[in-house]
Order: sequence, then structure tokens, then C-alpha cells
Amino acid sequence: MKISDLAAKTGTTPKTLRFYEEVSLLPPPERTFGGYRDYDESAIIRIQFVKTGQAIGLTLAEIRNLLLIRDAGTSPCGAAIDLLDQHLEEITRRISELKNLKRDLSELRVRARSLNPAECPPESVCHIINPQH
Repeated sequence: MKISDLAAKTGTTPKTLRFYEEVSLLPPPERTFGGYRDYDESAIIRIQFVKTGQAIGLTLAEIRNLLLIRDAGTSPCGAAIDLLDQHLEEITRRISELKNLKRDLSELRVRARSLNPAECPPESVCHIINPQH
């Protein structure tokens, strides 16, 4: 199938597909006599895998590594589980950081309500957001 057909079937663009080929997410397809890319049906499954991986937060490098494992004839499921565990740990850490930030911002907002803008010292940019308090 032509690149435009593959793009339509996978909800991507020809530019995206050429990029995926360039970064080894999609193997170079056969070429027609006229030099056009000629993809087979397996490209659809591969692009869907890339898009799903991105949707769950995997990087293109991580997705490429899983594809390389599969291309070598081995199941990438163990590596995928490891990646999912790593991403879950990272999300848990980020959620904790965001909760702390929310608490800090709430405390700062309470403090800001008690300050008078007319009393903001000229040597301070803003006495609400002041590193010395």
C-alpha cells in the first residue's frame, strides 16, 4: 500500500511515517518500479503499536527497543513489563511532587491574601513570591 494509504489507515501523516522509518520504528518498505514506498499490512500493526506506546507514555527510544527485541525473534513482554514498572514508579514520584507543590502553593496563596500590595518593598520584585520568606 502507498504511504498515503498507510497514513489514512493509521491516523498518521506521510511525514510521520517517513520520520518513523528514519528513526527505525518502521523498517524501510519495498519500493515499486516507480520508486514509491510499498507497505504491507504488518506496517499497520507496527504503527498502531508505536501510537499505543506513545499514548501510555513510552518514549520513541523505548518503543524502538521493544520493536528491536521483537524483530530479533524474541517476545518483548518481559522488557515491556520492566518499562511499565519504571514508568509507574516515575508517575508515583511525580504525583507526590505535585501534591507537595499544591500544598506549597496553597500556603503561599493564604500568605498572599494577608499581604498589602502597597507595602511591597521596592527592592523586591513581589513580596508575595519572595525567596526570603
